[in-house]
Amino acid sequence: MVSATVHIPEMRNSVRFPLRLPVALRTEEQKVQAQTQNISAGGVLFEVEQDLPVGSTIEFTIAMPAEILGLGKDVLVNCVGRVVRCIPEGDGRAVAAVIDDYKFER
Repeated sequence: MVSATVHIPEMRNSVRFPLRLPVALRTEEQKVQAQTQNISAGGVLFEVEQDLPVGSTIEFTIAMPAEILGLGKDVLVNCVGRVVRCIPEGDGRAVAAVIDDYKFER
């Protein structure tokens, strides 16, 4: 019997930054407290306590730390996205979301 190793190509096209930041997610039905695990230009991975339905729209604001950005003060980024994955992780869930739109708050 011959075995073959299958290589799955990396689908991510943005650099992910391992930032753990508190954030409140808003869906049409609820507000959910979360913490980011990592952030990229195209998406975010959150830690949450309950399931969020795949495909649901979420809104959230992330305070990007000034020291990370090399600026004098934190930058607020208002985001709208969609849940693309929600899987069990530890006592909670890991929720991956794509960012469909964002605006910097002044």
